[in-house]
Amino acid sequence: MSALVCGSMAFDTIMVFGDKFRNHILPEKVHMINVAFLVPELRREFGGCAGNIAYNLHLLGEQALPMATVGKDFGPYAQWMKKTGVSQQYLLELADDYTGQAYITTDLDDNQITAFHPGAMSFSERNQVPTDAGIKIGIVSPDGKLGMIEHSQQFKAAGIPFIFDPGQGLPMFDGDELKVLIDQATWLAVNDYEAEMLQQKTGLTAQQIAERVEAYIVTKGSGGSVIHTTEETFKIPSAKAAAVVDPTGCGDAYRAGLLYGLMNDLDWNVTGRIAGIMGAVKIATAGTQNHNITLSDVRDEYAQQFGGTF
Repeated sequence: MSALVCGSMAFDTIMVFGDKFRNHILPEKVHMINVAFLVPELRREFGGCAGNIAYNLHLLGEQALPMATVGKDFGPYAQWMKKTGVSQQYLLELADDYTGQAYITTDLDDNQITAFHPGAMSFSERNQVPTDAGIKIGIVSPDGKLGMIEHSQQFKAAGIPFIFDPGQGLPMFDGDELKVLIDQATWLAVNDYEAEMLQQKTGLTAQQIAERVEAYIVTKGSGGSVIHTTEETFKIPSAKAAAVVDPTGCGDAYRAGLLYGLMNDLDWNVTGRIAGIMGAVKIATAGTQNHNITLSDVRDEYAQQFGGTF
């Protein structure tokens, strides 16, 4: 079984400012900010929701097919995907655009200033969900707004079950648009902050949202996750991480675990715990695609942390 992972591909340029922003930004001058931060520490990572989810699902031994629009500078990312074995079959390169770019500066208080250039991601609707490729499951993760809308429609029309994961793209949609997207989806996944925003925008309670999908999954960071179905609510404990290094990409790793469980017909208690383990493995490593784990490793971790097996 293969999973189509719709979403963004991006380069993350991460810089560390060895001081605190508040020492350099004058409150009485915020209307005319002109500051420069010396950032001697810098790293460039491969990221984007589609890239991260596909990478993690590939680690679990499943066929992950990221579908995204990328730009003329995608070469180094393409080489990385070739090295890791992640498919590039459904990537569309746009010669006049850059791949999505996030420029993140973090200070010593862990405050962040981020600039994001969507680039080719803005044209994600140019990709179409294939209906003749044997794809059995999908996910619509943060991407260009029109692409998220059209890919959801295409999954629904093709009868392919999919997770709707609005993520940081959630503010782009109004309440009525979100209700349509929820009704088209098979499953819905958000973090606890996004859940509050989703409920405010739609005017729906958590229970009402759960009644519109087969499962409504809410992650709570170190608090684990909650999976609401129409029949039952599953409270999933958090998995213990070897270290807390970098939370960026943990949600994507969790969603790969969800896809794995759904692709293998596992129950929600097991699926949620596998997803939690993937998030815990990711948080112990800097960057979104620098961790490495096998399905056998996940099984061992599952047995040690939760008992039993899958």
